[in-house]
Amino acid sequence: MSEPLAHSIVPDADSFHSHEVPNTMSSQALAGGVAGSAATDSGSGAVLPETELSPGDSPATPVVSERDRRFMALAQAAAEEARAAGEVPVGAVLVRGDEVIAKGFNHPIGAHDPSAHAEMAALRAAAQAVENYRLPGCELYVTLEPCLMCAGAIMHARIARVVFGARDPKTGACGSVVDAFANPQLNHHTTVTGGVLESECGAALKSFFAERRRASREARASARGEAGNESGNASGNEAGPAEAL
Repeated sequence: MSEPLAHSIVPDADSFHSHEVPNTMSSQALAGGVAGSAATDSGSGAVLPETELSPGDSPATPVVSERDRRFMALAQAAAEEARAAGEVPVGAVLVRGDEVIAKGFNHPIGAHDPSAHAEMAALRAAAQAVENYRLPGCELYVTLEPCLMCAGAIMHARIARVVFGARDPKTGACGSVVDAFANPQLNHHTTVTGGVLESECGAALKSFFAERRRASREARASARGEAGNESGNASGNEAGPAEAL
């Protein structure tokens, strides 16, 4: 089976998906194991605080299972494949039990495909691998909160659980902008765990955009320097009064 590419974050100066990553995540987006070490609403899939806090209490420390760390680390490795291809580094792996059955990484630019998000690539590869468009009982690990498009595909595939790293305050569909999994009218309910290796996932995105901004500044400075040299050369080549005689 050929490896898919994956997730989209189309470069756009006004979109977080293309430029910015939040520095911190809400203390209520807690990570947990598949057995439910983070409290989630099984009916809506919404991420809930692990403990109830009274006014003045400090937030509880997020609990992340070793299993979630392990699979998120694999999603991070997939994200690095996107970075190597010049795409925004978002990666995903799809897990059934303790087996990774597919991975995907962000590649909308190279594929000329607005749907080429990491989650979409992983879902497509998994469906091909098991020869079924339904993937019940599977879990999807992704380094960035899924968007609405990916959330819809996740529900259609009957994914049991989504685990994401960094939040996306511009297009996140797991509670940051909208909560696509919280609608009780839906006929399938996916549980959601957020904030697994959040700092590491966010740092990878921030470093990518910082490097891209640096390269853009250098390119502009180089262009200005070349323009200045051309202007100076043109002035130097103009004949003066004595030379004109």
